[in-house]
Amino acid sequence: MGIILPIVGIVGSFCLIKYREQVGDMIGEAQWMKNVGGVYILVIIIAVFIFFWSLAELTGTTDVLFGPLKYLIPGMRGRTDTGMEF
Repeated sequence: MGIILPIVGIVGSFCLIKYREQVGDMIGEAQWMKNVGGVYILVIIIAVFIFFWSLAELTGTTDVLFGPLKYLIPGMRGRTDTGMEF
């Protein structure tokens, strides 16, 4: 992905956290968001996920970040090469 897009992701995640009220008001609150904690908490969760994904892309450690996902997907537990590139 290079270096530009992860840096944009990190800056974007900070902007999401800083302007979470405006972003949350723009998105609106659905019924299922109340189970998560509300629209503002959902925006924070998304910003944290984008931050860590961007940091992993920047350092080249997405295989470590997404490694536990192979235990959640059936049939991929014993494979060393998943064929999935994030």
